[in-house]
Amino acid sequence: MRKKAAFHSLGCKVNSYETDAMRQSLLAAGYEEAPFAPGADVYVINTCTVTNVADRKSRQMLHRAKEMNPDAVVVAAGCYVHDSGDRLKKDPAVDIIVGNHEKGKLADILENYFSNLEQSKGISVTDINTVREYDELAFVPVGEHTRAFVKIQDGCNQFCSYCMIPYVRGRVRSRKPEEILREVRELAERGYREVVLTGIHISSYGLDFDYPGTNRQTPDASCAETNEHMTVLIEEVSRIPGIDRIRLGSLEPGIITDEFVRKISSIPEFCPSFHLSMQSGCDATLARMKRKYRSADFAEKVGLIRKYFDRPAITTDIIAGFPGETEDEFAATLEFVKDIRFSRTHIFKYSVRQGTAAAKMPDQVPEKKKQARSAELLAIDKAAREAYARGFLNCPVSVLFEERIVHDGEKCMKGYTREYIPVILYTDEDLSNRILEVIPKNVTAQGELVSSAVCGI
Repeated sequence: MRKKAAFHSLGCKVNSYETDAMRQSLLAAGYEEAPFAPGADVYVINTCTVTNVADRKSRQMLHRAKEMNPDAVVVAAGCYVHDSGDRLKKDPAVDIIVGNHEKGKLADILENYFSNLEQSKGISVTDINTVREYDELAFVPVGEHTRAFVKIQDGCNQFCSYCMIPYVRGRVRSRKPEEILREVRELAERGYREVVLTGIHISSYGLDFDYPGTNRQTPDASCAETNEHMTVLIEEVSRIPGIDRIRLGSLEPGIITDEFVRKISSIPEFCPSFHLSMQSGCDATLARMKRKYRSADFAEKVGLIRKYFDRPAITTDIIAGFPGETEDEFAATLEFVKDIRFSRTHIFKYSVRQGTAAAKMPDQVPEKKKQARSAELLAIDKAAREAYARGFLNCPVSVLFEERIVHDGEKCMKGYTREYIPVILYTDEDLSNRILEVIPKNVTAQGELVSSAVCGI
């Protein structure tokens, strides 16, 4: 009888990608997939450690898995493993510990474990800070989807004062372009029309090797010096038949130069949707965060994007209540957010992360104040999101439809514009994986465009 494996992923899109890769590797090895519920023989939890809350959720899911089947093998994989490995070694709920660099070997690790059941715990964790080669996971999504995430790099060299990622993901490691292009070709052959190039710190893509067709780069090159690598990669992906849309994951402002934006704006498949990581609009706060830019630099980069793209979507992240953030500093962030006019803002209350420099900083902001500041930012975001969507009313927009939904009690299709604005179309027809033009007539309170007809139909 085939063993049943269940999977649960926590955290970022990269983790989701890697969970899917582990799933595919186990299915190829003869496992049967099972829901994350009682009855599985193996439970794989791909953990996250970006915040203390993520740590707690990782522990909870590991314990829940063992409670669902005490006889099952529970696998703890991913970032939490690298930060809390000693704790996991003592945790009776965990049978196998797998590091980020070993995820591609999960089938072999399980086979070895089942062959040596007398061992108390299976541990396969490399010191991630010594890893210099990209770990190729050999994965292509399956199923009826329209958009696929393609991992192009791992690791981060930034060492921001609040972040554990460099310690649990290691240094920057870029994926070979031929492997990226192979995966995208397979995706196109399976019917995927949109790809999102993602990673832990994609602005550093190419730091660690010489990309064919670009000038030689040094290992300590800046983001701005690596954008040639990204430009060439986007151009090559755009030439693959069947790929109609290309998006990028989160970017650092340093990669945005006049030449970079000008070049990608000439690629028809590139979608005008940019997520620029900001974290604060106050220079003093940015300095404590050890970010590599200041507010004026960020504003300049936004200006470059708007110079070459018409109504681009510009989204960002903001941390509310960073240690030492005064009322004046927070007010500076509020004004900066209003001035930039983001299409969407992701707001996070600062969470003390033990092991980071920020956790030891004086003047930690009280939770109640962090909550209040987060609420102010959320109110601005809600208004900005709706205002941005309203700018597309009564104009034809190109939509890649993804799924059938029910909205206000009626059958609809949901999809996204090139700017990644959600669109709801009232229709009985299944338009999944089709790109069509619609004219939005309304905007929901969540910033979704609403239409009742497809242009020309």
